[in-house]
Amino acid sequence: MTQLTRDGRPWEPQYLLGIDAKVCIGCGRCYKVCSRNVMTLAGIDEDGEFVDIGADDDDADEIERKVMIMRDAGGCIGCGACARVCPTNAQSHGPA
Repeated sequence: MTQLTRDGRPWEPQYLLGIDAKVCIGCGRCYKVCSRNVMTLAGIDEDGEFVDIGADDDDADEIERKVMIMRDAGGCIGCGACARVCPTNAQSHGPA
């Protein structure tokens, strides 16, 4: 659905559709610019499974690396800020 900017120009939101865990380096830049808490940091274990990261998490030693995952896809407003700061282009975006 095409929307309009304040001065009437057409604009189509590009929503976050996914994050490629193989490409993501877990830097957190996208998380920092997102005002909607759409993403969160997660760990990946040696089997490629996602592991929650918590302050008192006993599974922390099982984490091979960290990546961003989508936490609340429905909260995305399609602003594209996360795409602009991602150094590895790990995200995919598209219309609703």
